[in-house]
Amino acid sequence: MMTILVQIGLKKVVTGRKPEILNQIEWEKLDEKALSALWKRLETLYAAKPLANRLMLKKRLFTFRMNECELLRNHISQFISLLNDLKNV
Repeated sequence: MMTILVQIGLKKVVTGRKPEILNQIEWEKLDEKALSALWKRLETLYAAKPLANRLMLKKRLFTFRMNECELLRNHISQFISLLNDLKNV
């Protein structure tokens, strides 16, 4: 993440020490900008595509079957987990 901050020109924030030439308000604005940039980068890296996720979960739900040797309790638990995942997308 530090390299991302350096790449977008926020090298001052990487060190974590406020330079004397910046007042507190400027430092806070710089810090907010860094946090915003990091959050956007994390979203692009790790946020899954909602439509693709929903379709994949629906496919798993429609093809969800119980195995012969599987316990009913485990099957119901997996089913509820799948429904919760689908609800949260």
